[in-house]
Amino acid sequence: MASVKSLTEAPPSSSCALSYPAPYVLLVTINREKAMNAIPFAGHWEMHQIFEWFDKEPNLRVAIVTGAGKKAFCAGQDLIELGKLRSASEQPPPALMTHPPSGFGGISRRTGKKPIIAAVNGFAFGGGFEIVLNCDMVVASPTASFSLPEALRGIWAGAGGPARLIRNVGLPVASEIALTGVPVSAKRALELNLINRISPSQDTLIDEAVKLASGVAAISPDAVIVTRASLREAWETSSVERATQIVADRYKDGLLDGDNAKEGLAAFAQKRKPNWKPSKL
Repeated sequence: MASVKSLTEAPPSSSCALSYPAPYVLLVTINREKAMNAIPFAGHWEMHQIFEWFDKEPNLRVAIVTGAGKKAFCAGQDLIELGKLRSASEQPPPALMTHPPSGFGGISRRTGKKPIIAAVNGFAFGGGFEIVLNCDMVVASPTASFSLPEALRGIWAGAGGPARLIRNVGLPVASEIALTGVPVSAKRALELNLINRISPSQDTLIDEAVKLASGVAAISPDAVIVTRASLREAWETSSVERATQIVADRYKDGLLDGDNAKEGLAAFAQKRKPNWKPSKL
């Protein structure tokens, strides 16, 4: 099991709570329950640094992101902070009012190497939904709901959410969600393939997410990185063949010549469980 002692480098400091609920699994909890887990500007950069560290840490293979408490996964941007910053007599430097290159919560526009699973414990609105839309898999509580309410406030969801939403559900449904701001229930989200599954109860949400994460963590970390890259490249690229070629050019030799490919084939031939090594990709 991953633990503080087994990590090769300590995680960056953050207001998020970090834990290690299963071997090779990182759990990141947005820890602002009283603020409905809305994220201030500094928090976006903190989460960006966490997931940059996660990608480099050899003893971590998959991450889960969730929100503290049972009401909110993430309510979006911390609008109270934003209002104070914009009404201040002296405007802060623009750099203090921007998101990192990886987007809202360090996830909404992230490319990254390793997968992230969203464990949606309550409502995921605005930027919170944009985080969910760019996670690799999603487990939702029965009480979860999803919304892009920005248009109702005279603004727009600018952290990549609408573009990713339309890829997943098509123009008519994406338009209804983004242009009405009406929340989508967990049941409806499952019907639309926006999420993978609904946990039996709110209390079993993290267990369900850890179970899903452990299935990913149990296979070759090299294979996870390359397979994920193939999936996401196709999602981002208009040409299926071009997406396949991009990933092959980037990873094929490193994957097939690596220790884990050799180990996987040897374990199959010898009818034993493979002993994976940290990825070098």
